[in-house]
Amino acid sequence: MIYTAHCNSPIGPLFLAEEDGALTGLWMDGQKYFLGALAREPMEERSTPVLLQTVQWLERYFAGQRPPADSIPLAPRGSPFRQEVWSILRDIPYGRLTTYGAIARTLAARHNRPSMSAQAVGGAVGHNPISILIPCHRVVGSDGSLTGYAGGLEKKIQLLALEGIPADTLRIPRKGTAL
Repeated sequence: MIYTAHCNSPIGPLFLAEEDGALTGLWMDGQKYFLGALAREPMEERSTPVLLQTVQWLERYFAGQRPPADSIPLAPRGSPFRQEVWSILRDIPYGRLTTYGAIARTLAARHNRPSMSAQAVGGAVGHNPISILIPCHRVVGSDGSLTGYAGGLEKKIQLLALEGIPADTLRIPRKGTAL
């Protein structure tokens, strides 16, 4: 059984999901790919220790603290490739950015390959089912542009600003799929 909870935040309502003592989802209101792989699973709204711990973590995060992301047990559902990308995302420190290309190069090196597709990395980043805790908002385009964000660019900008990265240091696209 998947247990769920709602949480209010400065970026709007959040929806949390937990199964077997680990967080399996954290989505923003109106986020693309809402529920992802959990969409057809039976769910019950209930307060569990993991969901309570996650709400407390989020409260600390939005208060400007830097709670350790590894303090919440995570179990996102996805292919081995997506799992590997999400693992790399978890290593991006607060207030720091990386690019899709840098993640692709990391993956290529790990697998002893000459290259890896930054677009494939982008697909995995975009389908991240545990927003904020798996910090996909810290990934930008190679030119510093705020490429797409499943929660919306405005929320990405808010999260980055909270971590000390002002939007004026990044390029905001005027057209394209990121909007």
